[in-house]
Amino acid sequence: MDQAAVVSAMTAVTGIRTAPTLRPFPMDRVRIADDSAFARARDQMLHLAKVYPVDRLLAVFRSNAGLDTLGAAAPGNWEDFGHPNEQPWGEEDYPGRENAQTANLLRGHYAGHFLSMLSLAYAGERDEALRAKVDEFVAGLGEVQRALAATGRYSHPGFLAAYGEWQFSRLENFAPYGEIWAPYYTTHKIMAGLLDAYELVGSSQARDIAVAMGHWVAHRLTRLEHERIQQMWSLYIAGEYGGMNETMARLSVIADEPLFLEVARLFDQDHLLDAGAKRHDVLTDMHANQHLPQLIGYLHEYELTGQQRYLDAVLGLWDQIVPGRIYAHGGTGESELWGPPGAVAGDIGHRNAETCATYNLLKLARLLFAYTRDPRFMAYYERGVLNHILASRRSVDSETSPEVAYMFPVHPGALAEFDNIGTCCGGTGLENHVKYQDTVFFASADDDSELWINLFSPSTLQWREQNVTVQLSTAYPFSGAVAVRIDDADGFIDGTPLTLRIRIPEWVVGDVTLHVDESPIDALAEGGYLVVRRPWTSGETLHIDAPMALRSHPTPDDATLQSVEFGPSVLVARSDATTTLELPLAQRRRLDGSLCVDGADDAVDAGAALPADGAVRIAGIRFEPVWTGKDERYHMYVRSAGATIGFAGVGTDVPVRTRQDGRSLFDDVWAVPVPATRSAFYDRVGEAAAAARRDGLLTNDELASVLGAAATADVDGAGTHAVGVVEESLTAAVSNAVVSSAAVTSAAVTWAEQADAGGLSRIVWTVSSALAAAPILPSVAITTGTATAPSGWFTTVPTVRIDAEDLAGIGGLRVEVAVDDGEWAPYRESFELQGDGAHRVRARVTDAAGGKGHAVREFAVDATAPIAHATVRRLGASVEITLTAVDEVSGVERIQWEGQGTFWATFQEAFVRALSDREQVIEFAATDRAGNEGARERLVLPARGDAPAAGENATWT
Repeated sequence: MDQAAVVSAMTAVTGIRTAPTLRPFPMDRVRIADDSAFARARDQMLHLAKVYPVDRLLAVFRSNAGLDTLGAAAPGNWEDFGHPNEQPWGEEDYPGRENAQTANLLRGHYAGHFLSMLSLAYAGERDEALRAKVDEFVAGLGEVQRALAATGRYSHPGFLAAYGEWQFSRLENFAPYGEIWAPYYTTHKIMAGLLDAYELVGSSQARDIAVAMGHWVAHRLTRLEHERIQQMWSLYIAGEYGGMNETMARLSVIADEPLFLEVARLFDQDHLLDAGAKRHDVLTDMHANQHLPQLIGYLHEYELTGQQRYLDAVLGLWDQIVPGRIYAHGGTGESELWGPPGAVAGDIGHRNAETCATYNLLKLARLLFAYTRDPRFMAYYERGVLNHILASRRSVDSETSPEVAYMFPVHPGALAEFDNIGTCCGGTGLENHVKYQDTVFFASADDDSELWINLFSPSTLQWREQNVTVQLSTAYPFSGAVAVRIDDADGFIDGTPLTLRIRIPEWVVGDVTLHVDESPIDALAEGGYLVVRRPWTSGETLHIDAPMALRSHPTPDDATLQSVEFGPSVLVARSDATTTLELPLAQRRRLDGSLCVDGADDAVDAGAALPADGAVRIAGIRFEPVWTGKDERYHMYVRSAGATIGFAGVGTDVPVRTRQDGRSLFDDVWAVPVPATRSAFYDRVGEAAAAARRDGLLTNDELASVLGAAATADVDGAGTHAVGVVEESLTAAVSNAVVSSAAVTSAAVTWAEQADAGGLSRIVWTVSSALAAAPILPSVAITTGTATAPSGWFTTVPTVRIDAEDLAGIGGLRVEVAVDDGEWAPYRESFELQGDGAHRVRARVTDAAGGKGHAVREFAVDATAPIAHATVRRLGASVEITLTAVDEVSGVERIQWEGQGTFWATFQEAFVRALSDREQVIEFAATDRAGNEGARERLVLPARGDAPAAGENATWT
């Protein structure tokens, strides 16, 4: 379909059809305070923006156009000069694999991000030195575009890139990653930088360059059939186009050009839109950041066309990502790919949470909130911007590197992948840290007197529409106490009615309270926000108290694997260990879900604030906010486990024993719905303790110890009680009495609150004689000293031990064990559980009186790494390589590979390599779902004309 046909067939739809109901303020109207947690990263990135030379960013463009690079070095890494033999090749000038090294086929993208960063920085700071750098940068790109056009080698004079046009024509013939590298992705970053320079700085030259590029994009795509375009966008990495649909939609408005909106829609990926609209989950094993930017574009298309399908698709896909594929800090994906829905613990690898993905999720959440006013989008925004984005900027100054993280992984003892000059996350990281003010406040699009306060970051707003200054003073995120002061800015009339909408964060414990100066006020809760409508006087201050708490949050697929959080902050455990830390979290839990910390810290325990350094200790382990920018090992998840029973930090020496079904007294006490009051907690403990005693899991002395700890524990912050137990019901004489099984079954533990002689309150437990006389069964436990991988699988052969205990003192214990479907056999010593697969170990112990104790435990074992294999098909002067692997136990998670000039990428489909004058080495390895990574295999591609070398890891056809 040619361009003229497209133009004649379409309707001009550049007018806004569906506008957001909320709008942000211009960035220079909001100032993040210098004492904000975000100020550190902002200032460090602004320093880089001011000192980094524009000539270095332009060097790859100038070199590609045959212009003088003025002696400037390229930024480096992915953003480096190509092969020395590279020339300004046109669309038909494929130079061959030997002259086009993959590592630099993305060059130009980082410069586009840098231009966006400079534009954002100027918009917020209004620093004329930053404007001058934007103008210099744009002028340089204009010179390059003109020089490229003058060669006559390109399909359209609007072409602008730091490499040849051949990547685009090869994409149109479905070239895989390795031969090309996401050419439209780079185009998007350059065009986005130009549009930012126009919209935020006012550069008309940037607009003109972008419009010319837009016509070049239209020239390339409008001549292609729909099916070909769809197949292009489905190619792994090669077809990655960033947010080209967003950019072309923005350009259609800026240029008042309907053609550009139609070109934006050529980037629609039909199967993804359909799946999202129908809420059909197709995301597993998809490349997360290949698809997230296009969702942002769909919202721009929704705005310009009014077609509900776009919004429905984005909402449907959002719900498949958040929260079921989101880690505690807001990141998503393992090795850039999405895992199965709801598999957070099960998808922990060693390269989780690409920062680019969170960058785009935040942009998406911000837009969705502006359209829907649904507070869940702002809840995600706060989580991601504080715990991933802020955390992704290392706390160091640099004049050459963005010092940001590529992956911000979540496995035990992880280290963030900092630095990233020239990478994708290095590029988005440039932008992330100069725009923290853009979402603190929103205004209603149709009511200039209504202000939305979304985040509690200390900041100041110039609300010019109302002639006031709004100042947020707070110790956030250490505290939820916020003061909002309204001051006359330029002619505010006292008594003017204003509406403040204050977000109720999901981390709040209890009620948010409001005062104007010293007077409490009521506010209507509406849509997750408190609405304060009143006339205001200059100088009045609204005080907000949003209480926080230290809590643990389980992953959706493993309730024992938990993150620790205080209010909005994820706290990471600092430890050099690289295996999962096991901590007694349940033993420190209160009724509201909060946790007790080591020592006496009333502020933390009351949910008022973290200490000045943000650190607390739990069971001797230091926890601190993840967002500090430290380059140290951390544990974002720990396992809730403990050998003994305790409540709200009051411990006992009573072991946690389980029934045959694996449940313990803890499981019974904290079963949903969790007790909401102290009296309900006592009721629950009485029921759970009675059941544990009836089932023989507790001795009478242990029962008394458990009840005493429960009564003494400050589970609701109201203080502690003394404890008394009716002693005569627990004497040895009574416990040896003969009682009926029916009496034992109905036996109970009850409690009453009494005052002692001094008037102090105490809890008195009454244990029925029948319960005290119930048999005490021997205890048996199945243990192992072998740690599991983060996946939950044992990747080394586990050693199993059976521990038995004669709780009643009867003697004559006989311990037996059975593995899988095997017969019961006497247990004599610990043993290795041989063989991969799912094993079920059963243990039982019998005492001389016939009392039996039981235990069962599942062991998922995969100690064998998969072996990858390459199939190589000759294609004349090139070869097609297919990588395969088989794992019959946990299954193959991924195959990764790299060659000269490429990074360690996930294999998706067959790829082509051109043979050169010398040997080439391709390395590849498979990883299974348990986490076993096979040894790197080597495939040696012979020089052109030579025969391949024999090898067991490759088949040549």
